[in-house]
Amino acid sequence: MSGRTASALTARVVERLQQGDAAGAEAQARQLRAAVPDDPELARLHGVALLLLERNDEARRALEAAVRLDPASVDARGNLASALLAVGDTAGAVALLEQVVRDRPANPALRNNFANALRAAGDDLRARDQYLAALAVAPDHFGASVNLAAVELSLGALGAAETRLRGVLARQPHPQAWLLLGHVLSRAQRYAEAEAAYAQGARLAPAVAQFPYHAGLMADEQQHFAEAIRLYRRALQLDPGLQLAEGQLLFVLRRECDWDAAAALCPRIKARALDGSGSVDPFAFLAEDATPGEQLACARARAARVVHDAQPLAHRLHFTHAPRPAHARLKVGFVSAGFHAHATALLTAAMFAEMGKLGDLELHLIATTPDDGRDARRRLRAAAHSFVEMPGQPVTAIAQHVNDARIDVLVDVDGWCSGGTPGVFALRPAPVQASWLAYPGTTGAPYIDYLIADDYLIPEPSRRFYSEAIAYLPRCYQPSDPSRPVGAAPPRAAFGLPAGAVVFASFNNAWKLNAASFTRMCAVLLGVKGSVLWLLDNGHAANARLREAARRRGVDPGRLVFTPPLPHLEHLARYQLADLFLDTNPYNAHTTASDAIWAGCPVLTRPGATFESRVAGSLNHFLGMPELIADDDAAFIDSAIRFGNDPPVLRALHERLAAQRALSGLFDMHAYARDFAALLHAMDARHARGAGPAHIRLQGG
Repeated sequence: MSGRTASALTARVVERLQQGDAAGAEAQARQLRAAVPDDPELARLHGVALLLLERNDEARRALEAAVRLDPASVDARGNLASALLAVGDTAGAVALLEQVVRDRPANPALRNNFANALRAAGDDLRARDQYLAALAVAPDHFGASVNLAAVELSLGALGAAETRLRGVLARQPHPQAWLLLGHVLSRAQRYAEAEAAYAQGARLAPAVAQFPYHAGLMADEQQHFAEAIRLYRRALQLDPGLQLAEGQLLFVLRRECDWDAAAALCPRIKARALDGSGSVDPFAFLAEDATPGEQLACARARAARVVHDAQPLAHRLHFTHAPRPAHARLKVGFVSAGFHAHATALLTAAMFAEMGKLGDLELHLIATTPDDGRDARRRLRAAAHSFVEMPGQPVTAIAQHVNDARIDVLVDVDGWCSGGTPGVFALRPAPVQASWLAYPGTTGAPYIDYLIADDYLIPEPSRRFYSEAIAYLPRCYQPSDPSRPVGAAPPRAAFGLPAGAVVFASFNNAWKLNAASFTRMCAVLLGVKGSVLWLLDNGHAANARLREAARRRGVDPGRLVFTPPLPHLEHLARYQLADLFLDTNPYNAHTTASDAIWAGCPVLTRPGATFESRVAGSLNHFLGMPELIADDDAAFIDSAIRFGNDPPVLRALHERLAAQRALSGLFDMHAYARDFAALLHAMDARHARGAGPAHIRLQGG
């Protein structure tokens, strides 16, 4: 074949690529290479076509041939670096592009590509420098500008990222820049502005599902649930395979008490939870009827994604853990997004205060949310040896702080809850890592060694459904704050409660209140004449659905009384107006149950097989009131009706609760802190002698 003929045919390959016909270009390039095996440009074009077809291993081989035939070709080496990234060889791609940039230092596109490879290798700091170098040559380079903003977001430099993106958008309104600006504003918790940014992107790219999906997340954060539902449905209309949108839609439908619409999605969500994709949020999955084994499968799949994404960073950081000096105090770290006016802080403030007094450990608290100026934050700060605020910081910065502080045992307080930082723990900044409190289940994560629980929550036969070794407290796993005053009870009339009626309360979040739990509550109302069900006000639409659901179950909708959210101490005081708290399944009352018991309201619960369905049972068990733990739905209904129809028995139940609250040790935070610290020391001792994680019980526990 003559050079002119080969050149003409090569031009036809280029033309096919420009037309988007990657398959045709690949076939033609393959035929030409058979005839002209030593043409480096044909080999390169063949590799490019294979890359577009995602035949990455073949693309790498073709591009390696192109580089062998023309080692000086910048294009061939750049394309080969893309192929190396596609097959997971980030180190090879970085090394190759570093050579190319040395050869062509003034080429902004090459520096942009080099920075992209550095990001893939987990080196955001060097990537930032390369993007800046590209922009020094070409200040208006769109790709480098947007990519630099993405790195600044990753590094926690939110102000710089926002300024850069607004500058880009002033020059060139582009959907990618709007999407990234929305991410920046979301990270800054400026949810309304973020939603508006995603809406701007949607106007430019109306067929892209990511815009309504992320706008839906922001509406969700603002509790604009009807708008969130509309946006999630729009996203799924544009991309039926957008699995994250489907999961969020189900969760918000539960919050709106739209049980019929939720039921239609449940089988699909469960199937995906078990398919190994990691596309279902493990926390949201706790609200579904699932077995402990199914919850483990869901969490393991999500954890595998976290581990995969963290591998480049873990390889680069390569944290080591020096032995603790002899006689040095045990350094214990807790990471949480709830160290402010939040349920986590309400539960832990007194326990941490007691733990901070112990002479054999140092308490380090790491808050991933801003200071809200509230008393809870001040109490936590006062309790800790070190209280560090790291809102908006990347997982690398948090992990580096933990490792630099030489934390011996690091506790993940959030797990898969909103605001959690699993990526920090995947980097293994501490030698021993445990999960506790906010996420009521197994993390499924290989980087979490222990789950701190109690015997009631996880009986021995259930251990096989937990990826962690279980560290058993000899008491209820949930701490509380016994310093909270319970004020005088307000008048019933202030909340629209009938003066002489039996009041059944259920102040759980709406997403816990499913059709089965509500049916059970309605059966109780039907069995106790004139009684009412006192619920949190979940908004007009949810309240209307609940009233209609009551009517369909034979209950006068007027017997449902809705109450607004109140400041915590006022909320505690109103519990005194309730005769009995009716729990939900599968997700129990947790902090809500503890609040009710502390305020003197008995909690009737029906435990299941999963962690989140046994928390209220654990509280009652360690309170010493087994009569408030029902074996099944029928027993639950019978017990509630019996209590409701027998005023002396109900009074005796309240009196017994008051006595047990003082005697049982459930609210003894000095003893809780002592036992918790003993578990931490036991974990550390196993590690110090080279033993792996194993189930731990305290002596005498």
